[in-house]
Amino acid sequence: MFDIEFLDIPPLASAGGTVHLPGSKSISNRVLLLAALSEGQTTVHDLLASDDTAVMLAALRQLGCNVEQNGTTAVIGGLAGQLVQRQAKLFMGNAGTAIRPLTAALALLGGEFELSGVPRMHERPIGDLVDALRQLGCGIDYLGNEGYPPLRLRPASLTLDEPIRVRGDVSSQFLTALLMALPLVARQDISIDVVGELISKPYIEITLALLQRFGIQVQRDGWQRFTIPAGSRYQSPGQIHVEGDASSASYFIALGTIAACAKGQNGLEIMGVGANSIQGDIRFIEAARMMGAHIDSTPNSLRISRGAWPLKAIELDCNHIPDAAMTLAVMALYAEGTTVLRNIASWRVKETDRIAAMACELQKLGACVEEGADYLKITAPAQVKDWKAAAIHTYDDHRIAMCFSLAAFNPAQVPVRILDPKCVAKTFPDYFETLFEVSQAKNAQVPVICIDGPTASGKGTLAAIAAHALGYHYLDSGSLYRLSAFAATRAGVSLDDGDAVARIARTLPVRFKADRIFLETEDVSDAIRTEAAGMAASEVSAHPQVRAALLDLQRSFRQLPGLVADGRDMGTVVFPDAALKIYLTASALHRAERRHKQLIPKGNTTTIAAIRQDLEARDARDMSRKSAPLKPAEDARLLDNSELTIEQSLVQVLDWWQGTRPF
Repeated sequence: MFDIEFLDIPPLASAGGTVHLPGSKSISNRVLLLAALSEGQTTVHDLLASDDTAVMLAALRQLGCNVEQNGTTAVIGGLAGQLVQRQAKLFMGNAGTAIRPLTAALALLGGEFELSGVPRMHERPIGDLVDALRQLGCGIDYLGNEGYPPLRLRPASLTLDEPIRVRGDVSSQFLTALLMALPLVARQDISIDVVGELISKPYIEITLALLQRFGIQVQRDGWQRFTIPAGSRYQSPGQIHVEGDASSASYFIALGTIAACAKGQNGLEIMGVGANSIQGDIRFIEAARMMGAHIDSTPNSLRISRGAWPLKAIELDCNHIPDAAMTLAVMALYAEGTTVLRNIASWRVKETDRIAAMACELQKLGACVEEGADYLKITAPAQVKDWKAAAIHTYDDHRIAMCFSLAAFNPAQVPVRILDPKCVAKTFPDYFETLFEVSQAKNAQVPVICIDGPTASGKGTLAAIAAHALGYHYLDSGSLYRLSAFAATRAGVSLDDGDAVARIARTLPVRFKADRIFLETEDVSDAIRTEAAGMAASEVSAHPQVRAALLDLQRSFRQLPGLVADGRDMGTVVFPDAALKIYLTASALHRAERRHKQLIPKGNTTTIAAIRQDLEARDARDMSRKSAPLKPAEDARLLDNSELTIEQSLVQVLDWWQGTRPF
């Protein structure tokens, strides 16, 4: 996950490969609660690992439920409809799929509970559910604004004789909450009457299908009356598998529809969900086909490729795909004509007011947008030159972040900045990593920052933290020379034999993971960071054939979304087209003092004077070598950090980098 302030996505050109979807959020949280309410133990496979499921799992543990987790598998010890803990303060984050069904279940089971969340949760309506529960005699108080969380639940006497009336035109989660809670008290038939038109019917279908898996056969009369039969009792199915998330699939269905097919690939394959999914958002494939997608399906996969191009504008009632419909709004940027998305009023009470948010951000990109109470009309930028680079505000809404990443395929080849990219943790923590795995960009479009400089200038530390701040890959080119010397010495090769060292360097199985360096599976980080290893690296780097052997390897690190590379010739030889080149230096004395501080804790008794002499000798050798001598690139920015902290140096680098961006 990119836990950074913003993520810049360079212009993307094509896509291909295989995507493995995370588990469905809607199914995961329903299954977790149903398993907890059931009699018996339930093993849940392919569970979504996200903020929302973490909220639900934490609440179940607080309530006395036994939960064991191993990766995407969870074993839930059912409470058989009886709470162990009848007092708790539960934090629900911004998880509507947690707070609403838990409110209903806990209100009916009895006890003293407080349920609260993040500020946005306290703006999301829950009044219609509370009104319905109060009809049964439940004791529920608002602790803030009327109709919204936070809530206090109190024990009360229940009256189950009359049908329960609940509005269906604000959120289907209110009805879902009642359907999941009422079997706990079904001493007699209990009916629910839906007032008004029920929105998001596919989510009710998910609820009904899962209730059936846990032993509850709900009777229904159309979409207006639902009856829980007397004597209903939750029973664990033992094992249950969570489908891949169909809403998350929509981004990759759209990706395969708008992107050219990557060379050597046969479209984009999506694993974990098929056209017969119980999730309503799978019907997104119908809308994608209307716009021009070519889609094939198996029971557990989809294969997507571009069909008609440009895409075709559509007019669609989106009540059946409320979450996935947001993806259509971004696909409209690639369509001829005006796309109209209707019956989306529920967007306004989601993680943010999604109608207003989508209208605002689409216009930033150059689209013409008309916003109504329950609709959006989107017309793509008229000409390529009308596309604009934009910083997309995500409103702490995971779906906005994921949707707008697709704008990076724009024909104007302008980048897109996603603010607060970590908000995708709500449902798809690895979304951007997955996007970059199956997307390709022209090599020249992948941004590179080069930080060159002499030994002990701090370029490695600065480059690493700059890469982390930007979410970019990091190349420690010096480690490649250290690795070459290390591997050659281990193989019994003389470091004077440039040809032999080059043969070893050419096939180094190197891998970087955070600040650790691996040769295949062996962590050699500490072994190559000694003073002796540094001297050996300087020796082998003087061989032109070694430098040539490592050139292609170094350039292979230029991958999405970008790269920060440090070394001695990154800006002059390896990445001469880098968008930003920095030559980092400090006086020999300052560098010697820094190195001395690093060596003292390791028991090294060398003096500052000796270190300085060694550094000056190494500088002279690096500057005078025939192949790629150490020197600033002609267009490099000079940064003397003799009197700067690493934090101050980073601020300067990021300021220079921002100056190269179009945002």
